[in-house]
Amino acid sequence: MSQPRVKPLAMSKVNSALAKSIKQSRDEGVLSSTLPLQTWAHRPDTASSWLATLNSFYTNSLLSDRLRELVRLKIASITQCDTCQLARKSDEVSEQDVLCLSNEEITSYFTAQEQAALRFSELFAANYTAIDQAEFTQLEVHFSTPAIVELNLFCGLMLAGGRVTYVMSGGAPDNGSVYT
Repeated sequence: MSQPRVKPLAMSKVNSALAKSIKQSRDEGVLSSTLPLQTWAHRPDTASSWLATLNSFYTNSLLSDRLRELVRLKIASITQCDTCQLARKSDEVSEQDVLCLSNEEITSYFTAQEQAALRFSELFAANYTAIDQAEFTQLEVHFSTPAIVELNLFCGLMLAGGRVTYVMSGGAPDNGSVYT
């Protein structure tokens, strides 16, 4: 197993305000692992801002817990972030759902709204230049404009977070442990 490329700070060395936010986010299920934040803690203000943005999607979202989790897991499969793929943030998504996410074609297993969001998230992560007005027209059938904006922002945060975590971790899977 490879070692992280940037050594995470021990929780005892993390800025106290950030450490408090990390603990609260972990307790609330927003974070399944503290390791990425312990790495980003080398830049505590930026890590705090990132965490606050992430928390906003879980505390004040227009998207359901299930939909966010499906989108998060779809993007995690594309970024190949083991930490992201292993994490589960909603009891509303079953292992059967996760298996169906890996199918080539997202079909009738998911609702029409879920299909639209999953297609968008897959394109966003893997082929963003293919997103055209037709994709947005399809989203408009199922989502309000503010929800479409949120979906887009959530996809961006999940894509960036997965890639940053993968790159800084050296691709090493994280079992959710806390680096001490």
